Amino acid sequence: MKPRLRAAFFDVDETVITAKSMFDFLRYWMERNGGGDTEYEKTAGRLRDLAHNGGLPRTEVNRAYYRLFAGVPMAELTDAGRAWYAEYRERPAAFVAASLDALAAHRRADDLVVLVSGSFRGCLEPIAADLGAHLVLCTEPLAGDDGILTGEVRQPMIGAAKADAVQRTMTELGLDPAGCSAYGDHATDLDMLTRVGRPSVVGEDPVLRDHALGNGWPVLPAVQAGSAT
Repeated sequence: MKPRLRAAFFDVDETVITAKSMFDFLRYWMERNGGGDTEYEKTAGRLRDLAHNGGLPRTEVNRAYYRLFAGVPMAELTDAGRAWYAEYRERPAAFVAASLDALAAHRRADDLVVLVSGSFRGCLEPIAADLGAHLVLCTEPLAGDDGILTGEVRQPMIGAAKADAVQRTMTELGLDPAGCSAYGDHATDLDMLTRVGRPSVVGEDPVLRDHALGNGWPVLPAVQAGSAT
């Protein structure tokens, strides 16, 4: 990897793209495999209930999501992720305009651009390739020697894990955190934002906006854009 002086870390869901990629992909996956909206709504509803009614932390909901794919070949999931994004990117409101502009500005400045997400590589690497991001930090589903997914993950890339991954990346690359940037839209991105010297909030999350107000962080509007190019 080319040595760089700074990095910019971007959450993905509702920060760079307007959708929640895991749920959007799940709908695509179920339709691709013969399911319909009713099946999707039941499955997605169970996941949401785990968080809202069951009180599970988002890390455990993330684990529960990937258990849905136990027994699936990793290669099949990866292919489906690429196919999902090829369709998704053509939607009229697929991206967050301000984040696309910020990402492009970091690329022009020759910064390392990093996507950080609880989603998986099958969905995220096509986004990274499309937008010119250099690195993806994400939840990694585990597969056996036969390439079949076990349903477990190495670690959910949520909350504190995001912050640790960002810190580890800066340390490994010898980057000064004071010169690095991060962008997030949800309270669980706060730990990540506080690890860099140039945090930015995207959208209206009240926890993040309070921190932005108190610390003079920029707040970017979550206005939709129809194209990544």
